[in-house]
Amino acid sequence: MKIEHVALWAQDLEKMKEFYVKYFHAKSNERYHNPTKNFTSYFLSFSEGARLEIMHRPDIPENQNDVARQSLGLIHLAFSVGSKEKVDALTETLRKDGYPIYGEPRTTGDGYYESVVLDPENNMIEITE
Repeated sequence: MKIEHVALWAQDLEKMKEFYVKYFHAKSNERYHNPTKNFTSYFLSFSEGARLEIMHRPDIPENQNDVARQSLGLIHLAFSVGSKEKVDALTETLRKDGYPIYGEPRTTGDGYYESVVLDPENNMIEITE
């Protein structure tokens, strides 16, 4: 058994797609649009087979994601980049490009070397080795 995909509602579908394509090398399908439901989405595929569905519908309320005051439910996505050096490099690229760094690169108590950044809509992204 495996997780087939994870889905995120997005305010700015194009900006979110470009973020994951540019920094995490996702491959995007063609934009899907269902005019009856006023729904649009993309499936983003990653090299190891995982997929992320990003979706938009104008009636979905704004994200209440408050990184300082977390709540129950899905809290982050984690991407393995292969080495500590790649964690550091991608973190610095994202910082330079203006994305908030929520957690500096470090080794966690459970042995992960990771950093935490925020995507364009404040979803927490762990970058691990």
